[in-house]
Amino acid sequence: MKTYAMTGGASGIGAAIKQSLLDAGHQLIVVDIASADIEADLSSSGGREAAIEGIVAAAPEGLDGFIACAGVGSHVPNLPLIAAVNYRGTTELVEGLRESLARKNGAVVLISSNSAPMDTNPAYVEALLDGDDAALVTQLESMEGQTVYSGSKQAVARWMRRNVVDYAAQGIRMNAVAPGYTETPMTAAVKDDPTYGEAIRQFVATIPVGRPGEPEDMAKAVSFLLSEDASFISGSVLFVDGGHDAMMRPDQF
Repeated sequence: MKTYAMTGGASGIGAAIKQSLLDAGHQLIVVDIASADIEADLSSSGGREAAIEGIVAAAPEGLDGFIACAGVGSHVPNLPLIAAVNYRGTTELVEGLRESLARKNGAVVLISSNSAPMDTNPAYVEALLDGDDAALVTQLESMEGQTVYSGSKQAVARWMRRNVVDYAAQGIRMNAVAPGYTETPMTAAVKDDPTYGEAIRQFVATIPVGRPGEPEDMAKAVSFLLSEDASFISGSVLFVDGGHDAMMRPDQF
């Protein structure tokens, strides 16, 4: 039995990851805004600190792994919320749990997106990576939900790649899963949104394998990356998207 912590286990991909780890007999500490072992608002610095403190207290011997799954979709009108939860709710928790993970040579899996490589606002992504709050506010003023979302997920993947060497020196492996369209309550809300709904339905129809993803597809990928079978995999972004990324970027990998 191993001890894992995760954010965003209440529904969708997070719920599937949670159930997969519990079914395998592992101990799991779940952080979410409600109905979780640790209730915390990851959009605020205080909430992120509370989440870190709660996880460390619940796992005094350290963590075998951490999954950053909490996220906010592009349909949410509060653009700063998307950036805060998706990026800072991921990177600040990993940083805060670094010593706990090092005690057990833990593995980290971040949830990015197959929208991360898409064209976004470079200045916005750099503001996230640099921790430049003033520049972030300026960029968000002229953006819309989808580019805020995709940029936050690009920043997550780039942060992981930039930090993987230092973390590996402490015995911590970091990787990211990049889900494609997956049937979850969050994506259902986007599909029902009058602004994005039709575009999403057309997007789903182009998935090469002929079906949308299911939360269990992502949970299996996360379980693999946490496992010893992936012990030589570090710094990778695994696209779990039915071939969509290959279709859109056939000459890039």
